[in-house]
Amino acid sequence: MRFLLVIRESASLKKYEGPSDASEGDAEPEHLLKRHGYRVSASCQSQDIRKKMQEADAVVLQLPITGIRDWEQRLSRWKPVPLLWWCSAETAASSLEACEEDIPVDGILTPTMSAHELHWALHLGGRHFFERRQWLEERAQLVSRLEERKWIDLAKSILCEINRIPEAEAYDVLRRRAMNERKRIVDIATSIVKAHQQLKT
Repeated sequence: MRFLLVIRESASLKKYEGPSDASEGDAEPEHLLKRHGYRVSASCQSQDIRKKMQEADAVVLQLPITGIRDWEQRLSRWKPVPLLWWCSAETAASSLEACEEDIPVDGILTPTMSAHELHWALHLGGRHFFERRQWLEERAQLVSRLEERKWIDLAKSILCEINRIPEAEAYDVLRRRAMNERKRIVDIATSIVKAHQQLKT
């Protein structure tokens, strides 16, 4: 993970008046990350961010938690990468009301991190990202299978009712027709259900 893209929405950050351990320049993520050997680019412009996403290995979100979900949805369409939240005094203070929200980030970076801490945070964030992507893919496959099962069960029920045949035989009818037409069973089932619904209206 060598090229990091920092996304900021500076206008949305409330001015934090509390004490800070870092100087104002050190508090910026690109300054800290560059100092520790990472290639960094920062932007708050959507078009600019979209171009830079092609190169990015990960994204650092320097904004309140409430703005993360919107960016996650946009970025996942452009190029899925690990998302890390820059938890500074400003972003933390702007996120107090959202601390119970389920946010799609893979890790947290802070202005006080050392080079080793940054390395491990990015490494673990990358692992968490791949696990999260795998989980989302498995979930999508499961939802798809459940949806297919629903159409097949509805079609079997219709065939049982119309042809007065048992469920196992109705499934065989679907399977044979799918083989004959070189289609998936779910496609045959969907067409039967939709045709039946049109006849009933």
